[in-house]
Amino acid sequence: MTKKAYTATEIKKIVEEENVQFLRLMFTDINGMLKNVEVPVDQIDKVLNHKVMFDGSSIDGFVRIEESDMILIPDLSTFLIFPWGSEHGKVARLICDVFTTDGEPFMGDPRNNLRRIISEMEAAGFTEFDIGPEPEFFLFKLDANNKPTLDLNDDGSYFDFAPLDLGENCRRDIVLELEKMGFEVEASHHEVAPGQHEIDFKYSDAVEAADNIQTFKLVVRSVARKHGLHATFMPKPLEAIAGSGMHINMSLGTANGNAFYDEKTDDKLSPTAKHFLAGLMTHARALTAINNPTVNSYKRLVPGFEAPVYVAWSGHNRSPLIRVPQARGLSTRLELRSVDPSANPYLAIGSILAAGLDGLKNELEAPEPVDRNIYGMTSEERHEAHISDLPSTLHNALKTLAKDDVIKASLGPHLYQSFMDSKRMEWESYRQTVSDWEREQYLSL
Repeated sequence: MTKKAYTATEIKKIVEEENVQFLRLMFTDINGMLKNVEVPVDQIDKVLNHKVMFDGSSIDGFVRIEESDMILIPDLSTFLIFPWGSEHGKVARLICDVFTTDGEPFMGDPRNNLRRIISEMEAAGFTEFDIGPEPEFFLFKLDANNKPTLDLNDDGSYFDFAPLDLGENCRRDIVLELEKMGFEVEASHHEVAPGQHEIDFKYSDAVEAADNIQTFKLVVRSVARKHGLHATFMPKPLEAIAGSGMHINMSLGTANGNAFYDEKTDDKLSPTAKHFLAGLMTHARALTAINNPTVNSYKRLVPGFEAPVYVAWSGHNRSPLIRVPQARGLSTRLELRSVDPSANPYLAIGSILAAGLDGLKNELEAPEPVDRNIYGMTSEERHEAHISDLPSTLHNALKTLAKDDVIKASLGPHLYQSFMDSKRMEWESYRQTVSDWEREQYLSL
C-alpha cells in the first residue's frame, strides 16, 4: 500500500472535491480492536488542528477515569476514502496516534509503542523493518437474522477453485476493494480448510504493515457481509480442521539494502540475519503470549494441522517455528509461522522486532537448522536436538512472558500491565467455564 505524504491543505481539497461527508478517526486498543470517532466533515479543521478528544477510560487498557482525556493526532499519510461509501455520503478515514493532554505520546497506545521500538532499531543503525503478513480467515454463512452460523460456505481445500471454492467471488471483491484503497495484492487463494481463505499483500515498513492489517480486517468483514457471509479471524473456529494463522515475513534494512542478505556466506544469510533469528528463538516462548493472545489460539497450536508447535528453524521444511524462504537478494527474509490473526499487529510486530534486536545486541547464536519433519520425531529425538515446545495454553504463555524482561520491555510498563490484567481475566473466565465436551465426557459417570 503506497503511502502519500499528504498535507492538511491537500486533504481539505480532496475532501471537498470528492464530496466526503464524514471523517472516521481510527485507533487500536490493547486487544487489537479497531476503535473510531466519526465526525462530520465540517469538523475537519478541528481534526487537522488536533482538537478532537475522547474518553480514554472507556477503552480497554488505556487509563483510569480520573485521567481520561486523550487527544487523537491524525497521521496524514493514512488518509483514504472508503470505496463503498454510505447512503449519507462518502466516508474518509485517518489512523491516529493517541496523545495525552500534555502533548506527549500516550504509551498505552499500541501504535505509539511500536514507534518507540522502531526508534531503538534506528539507533542500532537500521533504517526499516519490512513486514509481509499472510493473514487467513474463515467465511461462515449468516442466518435469517444476519447472525453468524457455524455453516461454512464451501467444501474447498488448498488452491481449489469454483465450484468447490464458493467463496471465490467474495474473495475477488475483497481484492478489488483493497486495490481501490491502494493495496498491492500479490496473491489470493483458498486455504487448506473448508471455508478458509488467504490474501497476501505486498510488504511495507512496520507501522504501515500494522495499519494495513487492521484495514485489511475491516475490508474483509465489510465485503463478506455484502455477500451474506461472516468473516472471522478467530484462530480455530472449528475442531478437526486447520486453524487460521498470520505468518509474518520480515527483514531489516539499512542504507545499503537488505541487512539479512550476504552473498559471501554459504547460505547467503548475513550474521545480522542469524543473530536476529537467534533472538526470535531465544524469546519465542514469551512472544507466544503476544502473538497468540486468546484462549482459542492454543487450539490451533497443536500437532497435526501444520501450525508450528516446536521452537526450531529451517530453510527446507515448514514444520519448524521459523522458516527461511529460499529467495535471496532483496527478498531474503525470515518467516515466523506461529502468529495468528487475533494478535494485535502493533504489539506483535513490536515484540518480534525487540526480540530480534536483542539477538543482535548480544550476538546470540542460532542453533543448527532442523531439516526433517519435526512432527514425525519422537519426544526423545526432539530432546536430543534441543527442540523445545511452545506454551500449550494462554496461562503458560503468560507465565513465560512474565519471566522475559526483553519482551516485557517491548510492551513498556503500561501496556504490559494492561495486557497481563486483561489476559489473566480471560484465562480465569475460561477456566471456570464448563464446556459441552466436559458434560459429554463426565456427566453420566
